[in-house]
Amino acid sequence: MTSTQEEIQVSYDVSNEFFRLWLDERMHYTCAVYEKDTDTLEQAQENKSRVLYEFAELDPTKTVLDIGCGWGANLEYVVKRGAKEAHGITLSSAQHDEIMARKIPGIKTWCCDYRDFKAPFLYDSLISIEMIDHLCSPAQAAQGLAVDIYRSYFNKLAEWVKPGATFGFQAILRNRVPRKREDIADLKFTADVIFPGGLNPRLEDLIMAVNPSWEILELKTRRTHYGRTTAEWLRRMKAHEKKIRAEWGDQVFQEYDRYLSTCVKGFANHWASDVQMKLKKIDI
Repeated sequence: MTSTQEEIQVSYDVSNEFFRLWLDERMHYTCAVYEKDTDTLEQAQENKSRVLYEFAELDPTKTVLDIGCGWGANLEYVVKRGAKEAHGITLSSAQHDEIMARKIPGIKTWCCDYRDFKAPFLYDSLISIEMIDHLCSPAQAAQGLAVDIYRSYFNKLAEWVKPGATFGFQAILRNRVPRKREDIADLKFTADVIFPGGLNPRLEDLIMAVNPSWEILELKTRRTHYGRTTAEWLRRMKAHEKKIRAEWGDQVFQEYDRYLSTCVKGFANHWASDVQMKLKKIDI
């Protein structure tokens, strides 16, 4: 099953103000794309949204659904760049509250599980950014169910779009398993405490799972980009250590320090990566 709403709340509902301290200005909580050494986190996050906008082949005449839309940062980019209608779904009530508070013109969002979503019409395009990491639990993966779970997701999404629709897709990947016991403990902490109920997919599982509904037209991995992204998050969070400890407690700071430090180490050592895919619906 997907992560429950209670588990999602553990991951994303600490406090919108907490995340605002160390994410970029628009609050993207996903891998940025650094195209230049001089790119700021803000520019790199906009680069990410541009890549997915183009993968989805969006323009002002197209409709799009963002599955797992977070605090609305990518939707905000989409409507600024141009879309006929831009919709989004998230399972986090805190994230949805933030979207409502921003009053972003030209978008409509729902707080719901993607499995319960009823598409109001067939969309031209889809975008989903690191939402699939919440679909398969470690126990289910151990039972060999991962590909079937991901395939059900891709098949369901294919029902929401027009023939020939395009899909800008992004996911965190798990790669190597570290050999040191303390490193394994840090990864387990991140999975159990920060993102309970979720698991990053393997690239080979995703490649199998897109069939029979989608064709992969382009694929780019972003391991070093996510390493730089998480390093900047860690730097910004540490710069606010005093405020975080005062407002949310020592435990929150210590847990996020451990989590973000593990991310930086994980991307540097190939324990994890990130992928962006351009997918096209197969209509046979």
